[in-house]
Amino acid sequence: MEVAQLKDLEENFGLAKRRYEELRRQKRIFNARNRIIGGDTEAWDVQVCDQKIKEATEKARQEAFAAEMRQNDKIACISEDRERRDRKNLCKAISDFQQSFQKPETRREFDLSDPLALKKDLPARQSDNDARNTVSGMQKFMGEDLNFYQRKKFQEEQNREWSLQQQREWKMARANQKCAEDLYLNTRLQFDETAKHLQNLESTTRRAVCTAVKEFNKNQALESAEKKIRQKKQDQEDNLAEISNLLRGDLLSENPQQAASSFGPHRVVPNRWKGMSREQLEHIRLVQKQQVQEKLTKSLRKQPRAGMAAPRPLTKVLPSSSPGSHLLVQDGCLSSSHHMHIPAGRKKEGRLQEEERQRDMDWDRQRVQRARTALLLERQQQCQRRGLRRALDCNNLSLAKEQLLQKKYMKEICTNHLTEAYFAQFNTRSR
Repeated sequence: MEVAQLKDLEENFGLAKRRYEELRRQKRIFNARNRIIGGDTEAWDVQVCDQKIKEATEKARQEAFAAEMRQNDKIACISEDRERRDRKNLCKAISDFQQSFQKPETRREFDLSDPLALKKDLPARQSDNDARNTVSGMQKFMGEDLNFYQRKKFQEEQNREWSLQQQREWKMARANQKCAEDLYLNTRLQFDETAKHLQNLESTTRRAVCTAVKEFNKNQALESAEKKIRQKKQDQEDNLAEISNLLRGDLLSENPQQAASSFGPHRVVPNRWKGMSREQLEHIRLVQKQQVQEKLTKSLRKQPRAGMAAPRPLTKVLPSSSPGSHLLVQDGCLSSSHHMHIPAGRKKEGRLQEEERQRDMDWDRQRVQRARTALLLERQQQCQRRGLRRALDCNNLSLAKEQLLQKKYMKEICTNHLTEAYFAQFNTRSR
């Protein structure tokens, strides 16, 4: 039995230490990921945490925007209902006023529009060859003969036949289009299957390229998503700014200063003028009253004071500032009397109706223009998507052909195939 000496123990300890260091070195060198890329799990955890915080913040921001949009939609609906109710009450009041104070029987020309007047008169013509139907009488025109209903029925039948023929042609064209789309879809699916088969055969050699392409596409998708988010945010800000400008603009607020002309304070722009204000109308009526009073005073002073019969009291009706009344001037004194005719109110009411009709037409025109713009954009996007899809199909077909040719070429050149034994002889030691 041999005795272990101190020198032998030191040699054994050094040999074991070198073996352990060699194993650690092999583990460190043969692991390509840690040797080339390296791994920092703490930094990765911090990045994941920051990404989650960013996503939560963005989600809360989107929810806030959605709540604000719902609140704005609710306010818009309430305003629209209120406007519709006010318009309905105004129309009802106008109709009640017309039925109460503007009846047809009270008109002076009612005898001209009497509904029973035609019953008392002879018919315009009794036949197509009536002697009373002269050229100057204008009682018969083209298309007003007695067989008008038979001719109209024949025309309706002819229109129905044309409509049926158009429907048949439309159905035939739609069937042809569907057949063409099915043929194109089958051809595209066949090309996709061929490309997939070739891609599966070359998957082992192109794995690194696919990984790089995947990372590139991922980065592109992230950039595209961020770009879309920024674009959406910018569009929302632009929409809010546009709505704010419209609400605070001169068009909806009816600012009277927008009608001021640059040629002087007494001139206005006709297409922006909303009419005279109440103060201007009151001032005009007050000046008219003063002029009438001065004229009456001058006429009274010119009358003889003696030697003549007493003058008759002078009576004159003047327009008053209050709607529905007049001023009665008698012996230099003014008194008011009411009258049922309201010309100023009717003009004001007509002007309000015209403004409301013009406002509704502007809103309808803007709504139709926006719908037409959205439809055109949608059609343009569909055309772009179809073009991109066709370009991608052509590119995939050309790549499949190139891969097939490369595979045939490699089969002709590479006759000696490598085995697992050839690769097993490498990377056995770290030195």
